[in-house]
Amino acid sequence: MTIPTEPATIPEIATQLAAGRPILPVWDNEIGGHTFQLGAGRGREFVKVSAPHPAIDLRAEAEKLTWAGRYATVPAVLAVNTDGPLHWLHTAGIPGDSAVVPRWIDDPEPAVRAIGSGLRALHDLLPVGDCPYSWSVADRIARVANPDGLSEHPPIDHLVVCHGDACAPNTLLDDDGNWCGHVDFGELGVADRWADLAVASWSLEWNYGGGWDATFFEAYGVPADPDRMSYYRRLWDSED
Repeated sequence: MTIPTEPATIPEIATQLAAGRPILPVWDNEIGGHTFQLGAGRGREFVKVSAPHPAIDLRAEAEKLTWAGRYATVPAVLAVNTDGPLHWLHTAGIPGDSAVVPRWIDDPEPAVRAIGSGLRALHDLLPVGDCPYSWSVADRIARVANPDGLSEHPPIDHLVVCHGDACAPNTLLDDDGNWCGHVDFGELGVADRWADLAVASWSLEWNYGGGWDATFFEAYGVPADPDRMSYYRRLWDSED
């Protein structure tokens, strides 16, 4: 995902849902999806829009948000529509700002610690036994166009309900730099925790530069596992 750098075309659904409030483009993804903030402050809302695409299922994401919201702080689903040429998901805002706003880009250490401790908190909060969704290696490989080299995977270390895209931009921090929630749960499902840890730690390099792994893993509470990290990063890359 990237922060938009050019003026965005505002879709009609965003204008309708904003009902006169200001509209701010906040995220673009690699396959043509866009997220807009509607309004500001505590009452802000968001709408994610996308043309139909096999890699985006906004109705499934709405269901996962509703499930996860029973246990953790996630955006509440206000409405979802997957009919017609533009699919959209309308959610309430939750407190906090992305871990990649300029403040935290300039001062990464508190953000990195919060990303690690926040991911651990999310893994501890979401109950594996009650989760109806899977993000297993087998399920993911089945969707990969070229699975060469992925069939031999590390044994499972510890099953959790993974976020599915636990990168820095999807982690929200409060004004003091503490974790306060996550967004973008489209891939949520049960998997080895290293499926999340590998990508979360990788995203630190993308957003803050290198050298943050030790801080991240200390905050999460486990030592780095290079073999599992390498495998799950290759699996992640194969899904692009």
